[in-house]
Amino acid sequence: MTFRLDAFLPYRLSVAAAQVSRRFAALYEVEAGLTIPEWRVLAHLDHSGAVSIRDIHARVNLDKSVVSRAASRLQGAGLVRKSGNDADRRLIVLELTPQGQALMLRLGRIAEAFQADLLAELGPDAAALDRLLSRLAGKETGAA
Repeated sequence: MTFRLDAFLPYRLSVAAAQVSRRFAALYEVEAGLTIPEWRVLAHLDHSGAVSIRDIHARVNLDKSVVSRAASRLQGAGLVRKSGNDADRRLIVLELTPQGQALMLRLGRIAEAFQADLLAELGPDAAALDRLLSRLAGKETGAA
């Protein structure tokens, strides 16, 4: 048997994820001029509230240096605020500013519309794909 990369499931998942991510990135880049790392940092902060760069790094699948650079750019744009952690002075805590919260309201609507379009594109296979992705990620949803 000859190995074929284009038939290798991990490769196909990676390609599909990258293509979908680029499609969505084009939307928030037009709306707000954000990069993928900046979007992920903002989205995580919007969901989690004030957290450390280390926590974001663990959740958004980006190197800590990439998260740190994105956070610095977002701070410079007035979208996030950095502060020290009282319990651990080595940690930098990030949180959305009111300007960042307002942007995430707009981007959240764009994300919801993108997801609705993607689910419509997948049609009746969407629910099965969701369950399978959860299984591969090790997060069974318990839904039947």
